[in-house]
Amino acid sequence: MSKKFAGKIAVVTGGSTGMGLATAKRFVQEGMDHVFITGRRKDSLDAAVAEIGKSVTSIQGDVANLSDLDRLYDTVKKHNRPIDILFANAGVAKLARFGTVNEEFFDLHFDANVRGLFFFVQKGLPLMRDGGSIILNASIADIKGFPAMSVYSATKAAVRSFARTWTNDLRVRRIRVNVLSPGHIDIPIMESLQQGEALEKMKKEMANNVRSAGWETLTRSPKQSHSSRRMRPAMWRVRNSTWMEAWRKSKPYKWR
Repeated sequence: MSKKFAGKIAVVTGGSTGMGLATAKRFVQEGMDHVFITGRRKDSLDAAVAEIGKSVTSIQGDVANLSDLDRLYDTVKKHNRPIDILFANAGVAKLARFGTVNEEFFDLHFDANVRGLFFFVQKGLPLMRDGGSIILNASIADIKGFPAMSVYSATKAAVRSFARTWTNDLRVRRIRVNVLSPGHIDIPIMESLQQGEALEKMKKEMANNVRSAGWETLTRSPKQSHSSRRMRPAMWRVRNSTWMEAWRKSKPYKWR
């Protein structure tokens, strides 16, 4: 396997399971010097560290808690290296019909998926090197009308909007901002939506509802005067669980 991430540092939220774990593991396999992962459960974090095997530090915490984010970056600072990649992956997903949504349900999603993501990136920027990369995990739900997912879908639409505006905010520092919008991927968070036969039925319905596969680049910013390359904010749609491999092969930009 290549060593394309040699000499680089990354911070991945929600890195104890699912896509966050797969990403952190792949980063290390491809030579990353160190990756910091977060998660709410210590047992899951310990298992993730054991699976990744080396060059990883886990920090227990909730992205919706700004004090936990401060503690995360205090740990990163001790490494005395600038951050190359921020992967804002942690999130919450639950089902509720429109008429049954209450304030607690609404705030649960927006606190983690929007507020937590926003401040995770904002607090990491002072530690990030110019020319780095920010990756935001959204969802195909930001453009699809799945039933009982109005709140979750709205949070992911906000994430998609962040990518577009932050690209312009950060162009002076040459920091790339991309949003990944996966379709149905069989990861542990799916179990928070349904259980048993209902879960299996939901997975099949979601898979059938997502017709698009592969990558789709929606937006790009203007060519920058400092470089012959384009800054490339993108919304990528992925249908299957091999998204990391597809992302690597697509080469939407060259890693520095």
